[in-house]
Amino acid sequence: MKLKVTVNGTAYEVDVEVAEEERPALGSIVVGGTGPTPAAPTSASVQAATANAVVAPLAGSVAKILVNEGDEIEAGHVLMTLEAMKMETEITAPKEGKVTAIHVDSGEAVQGGQPLLDLE
Repeated sequence: MKLKVTVNGTAYEVDVEVAEEERPALGSIVVGGTGPTPAAPTSASVQAATANAVVAPLAGSVAKILVNEGDEIEAGHVLMTLEAMKMETEITAPKEGKVTAIHVDSGEAVQGGQPLLDLE
């Protein structure tokens, strides 16, 4: 290959050899082939929730429990707070009723979907 190069106002024609760069070949891509069998699903250790249970919307730890068993509450009343990643989430009553059971203690770690308390 010939190139024209100008240095300090003087033009030079230069022959340049260009070596072809070897590119690595791509490996094969297999979509949906038969591979190793998938691992068996694991099960979480979360209690079953009843129809009257208020469940944790996310994993975290119980920061404060603001009600006691036997308390009469209104819909929207804050029942407890959960802490996850330095953020507090208020758990509110979905309906009015009476707190019949509290399944967690303050400071306890909970999983998403785990029953926190029961309302009657």
